[in-house]
Amino acid sequence: MQVPLSIVDLVSLAFAINIPCGYLRENYGKFSLMWWVLVHISLPFIIILRIGAGLSWHVIPLTLGGSVAGQIAGGRFNRWRKKNGKTG
Repeated sequence: MQVPLSIVDLVSLAFAINIPCGYLRENYGKFSLMWWVLVHISLPFIIILRIGAGLSWHVIPLTLGGSVAGQIAGGRFNRWRKKNGKTG
């Protein structure tokens, strides 16, 4: 039995997938190859999930917004850990 993804599920998943990417991205120089890879690596997975869920292209701005928010949250968490000396 397959459970379809709703728009909220897909946006939440886009956010969650991008938190670790944003965290790691913070360790690389802006616009370096690895920085670029970490920004874009989640997009094919999100596209496949969107198409598989049968959602139209109208959902793309929402998923991109979730992705950007996840990147920002991950980057801020990395900076917070470095600032507070919690680099374990």
